[in-house]
Amino acid sequence: MHLTVVSSLDSQCREAATTRLGSTHANSAVVLHDLLDGSLVLRRVYRDGRLFERETTLLEHGCLSCTVRLDVVPTAERLAACGFDHVVLGLPPGVAAGMAVAELRRGLNRPAVIDNAVLALDPVDLDDHIWDRHTLFESGFTSMPQDERTSGEFLIGEFGQVDTVMAEPGLGAVLAGDPREGSSPWLVGLELLGQLAPHANIIGMSDSFRPGCFDDAEAAARNRPGVVRVPVDETPGSFRTVLHKAGRPLHPGRFRDALPQLAAGAHWMRGRLWIASAPATRIAVQGIGPRVWLESTGRWLADSPEAASGPARDEQARVDVDSVLDWHPRHGDRGTVLALTGHSGDIDAREIRELLDGCQLTEAEMELDFGVWDDPLELSDAP
Repeated sequence: MHLTVVSSLDSQCREAATTRLGSTHANSAVVLHDLLDGSLVLRRVYRDGRLFERETTLLEHGCLSCTVRLDVVPTAERLAACGFDHVVLGLPPGVAAGMAVAELRRGLNRPAVIDNAVLALDPVDLDDHIWDRHTLFESGFTSMPQDERTSGEFLIGEFGQVDTVMAEPGLGAVLAGDPREGSSPWLVGLELLGQLAPHANIIGMSDSFRPGCFDDAEAAARNRPGVVRVPVDETPGSFRTVLHKAGRPLHPGRFRDALPQLAAGAHWMRGRLWIASAPATRIAVQGIGPRVWLESTGRWLADSPEAASGPARDEQARVDVDSVLDWHPRHGDRGTVLALTGHSGDIDAREIRELLDGCQLTEAEMELDFGVWDDPLELSDAP
């Protein structure tokens, strides 16, 4: 059995994408799931573009994960048993492709190949999505009041998970009769998409789709907190990504003061921090539009007993490649790596470098014991 999962925030984008994907394999079924108010799941199944099943299921506890586990997975199993070779699963808006893939791996009773994980979106809306402060529930994308993710957080998470992004006009554009593809806003959106998801195959409405390129290990590596991967193409354009590294620990107070200025104007800020108030803790930083947060990702490899001669092979398998390649003879993998993506006029490489370098401990401060530093970011007790 071959499966393709399709995530989106826009039901029109999702349906257009699943229709196209249904024709990439012979003997395919296309399933669209929607979680409605009152824990009601609507399921529609198509073959050759024709609806042959429409059912609703009432869940005892209606949430996105229950919808996947209790309806999406059993439906894929049933359709495979009916003889379909390929099933396209159009997930309810807001369901992450990674979560769906994990549930399919756990729940299916027969072997399955995940051909592709696809995100369907309207490039014209991408910039607005990144900067929207509303939650998915407040914006009407899900029926779950507890879902506090913003649309930007959902999309950045999906960019890391999927192998393909299909550009399709959204519902508003279709209702307005706006063709969009090829327009200036459409092309600008595609350029931003290329900066935020440089690994993905970006498929326009007239482009050919490439099946069979999903890689579990690559998706997991891209989504590991603190990982930094930047676009290879540095051609000047409307958007740019700047990468900067700092080899000495950051002063916690100076970094706290600099963080708002670093994040200002950045569509996406990501990286890992070595901070003097929590020197043994690898801190991941992420900023998506208006939201910025820090989280502990455990100890640095250099603080493990086995790290005296550098990272071992089994350790390399569980950390991002750039940490291993950056191994320093004295500091190991400890260090700050920060990447920021935004409008070219808002992202100044020199300003970012000066800000971050100014946060590093001076040579005199490096001589002090780490225990002397205040902890304004409350990181010292991070596990």
